[in-house]
Amino acid sequence: MNKRLLFSLAIIFSLSLSAQHDTQKYIPETDALVLEKLEQWQDMKFGLLMHWGTYSQWGIVESWSICPEDYGWCQRKKEGTPETYFEYVKAYENLQSSFNPSQFNPEKWAKAAKNAGMKYLVFTTKHHDGFAMFDSKYTDYKITDPKTPFSTNKRANITKEIFNAFRDEGLWAGAYFSKPDWHSKDYWWPYFPPRDRNVNYDPEVYPEKWQSFTDYTHNQILELLTDYGKVDILWLDGGWVKKRSDENIKAHYNSEMANLGTGFLKTTRVNQDIKMDELVTKARQKQPGLIVVDRAVEGINQNYLTPENKVPESTLPYPWESCIISGGGWSYSPNATYMDGHAAIQMLIDIVCKGGNLLFNIAPGPDGTWHEGAYTLLEDIGAWIDINGDAIYGTRAIAPYKEGKICYTNTKNTNTVYATYITDKTEITMPAFIQIDAFTPAKNSAVSLLGSNEVLTWTPNGKGFKIELPMHLRNNPPSKYAWSFKIDQIEK
Repeated sequence: MNKRLLFSLAIIFSLSLSAQHDTQKYIPETDALVLEKLEQWQDMKFGLLMHWGTYSQWGIVESWSICPEDYGWCQRKKEGTPETYFEYVKAYENLQSSFNPSQFNPEKWAKAAKNAGMKYLVFTTKHHDGFAMFDSKYTDYKITDPKTPFSTNKRANITKEIFNAFRDEGLWAGAYFSKPDWHSKDYWWPYFPPRDRNVNYDPEVYPEKWQSFTDYTHNQILELLTDYGKVDILWLDGGWVKKRSDENIKAHYNSEMANLGTGFLKTTRVNQDIKMDELVTKARQKQPGLIVVDRAVEGINQNYLTPENKVPESTLPYPWESCIISGGGWSYSPNATYMDGHAAIQMLIDIVCKGGNLLFNIAPGPDGTWHEGAYTLLEDIGAWIDINGDAIYGTRAIAPYKEGKICYTNTKNTNTVYATYITDKTEITMPAFIQIDAFTPAKNSAVSLLGSNEVLTWTPNGKGFKIELPMHLRNNPPSKYAWSFKIDQIEK
């Protein structure tokens, strides 16, 4: 392979990695209403993410199979679909004409989420494929268009129905929205073939075309923030759509590609500026205090960061949320296997003790239902949260965060610390003693086990203290998977 091509591709790869890395630069918000809301969000700890669209009918990855990139996770592997790219895209977009989730019941989802201890929702109002799961007046590629069978249903405006159902259960409503739109003729302009996930022309060469796309994006987002009640979070995906400040890298990259005589990936470093500052100003005029998450784009419009499908190894120095698949993929998988309660609960504890939130993804199917496995998992989590929620909600990270099998959290603005002991898979009885090395209770401080009314005996031991557990508690723990001990006051 040509050395210059290797060098150019290495630049792209390293930039892509740095854009998604956990230690990305964070610029704090200054709007007092946003800061207040962000503090409330950090208290919530646990939310629901739902990827849903016409693609659920094929049980494939959301949107990505129409992207002309050659990765295993976005290849066109659906059996019986056309082999050529443009025929495939036509068949994919024709899924609109058969999408009819007739068993759609968002109230059932909202109740299950609430009972599991979830506090907020992020729903895919529009993914990269451009199909709007809301009644946008700016496109006919949407759930409410006459071409879509579900449009005749009285609950056809799916986003509105979902937001209302979840708000009625006391959860926040968050709108996932894809900045790139692969259906829009102003993003993938038919004059050129699409080359990759990016816009397929240079916006600086065709500014009127790009302005039309920018206006379209602003208009759709403002629809969601005007006609759909209280929206607490605007969760924007497609971090490659952004203003470019690295002009030297862009110029070098385009020069390299030109010298190689290829236009492939030439748009990767173009300036896809959709005027985010202007958009956020308009958005907060509609929804004061709105939390904006411009994912993977360093700057003032990324109010919290979102490590994807992973848990950071340590605390992060800014508000953050791990978005994690609960079963199958981000989108509906017919034979999805869900995480078990032991793994899910311990993951939640691990995230919270490091100061983060968990955004847990569940994907509805083409008929508008969840797998039973999703309900079973949420019931298991809810049973644990009912007993141990004080160690989760309204807490903050406290050093050393985690020691061995014990995770620590600190009730916000107090000296109260929770020590949560995470069990092995086979561990169903409690040990006679729990040793805590990181803290020592203040004199006369009570130590208790959540789910039990007893005050436990504790004694100084080594550099910390040990908690004595009576036999009846050891044989009958109040919860499965993890046990939380409350230390009313620690020594300072």
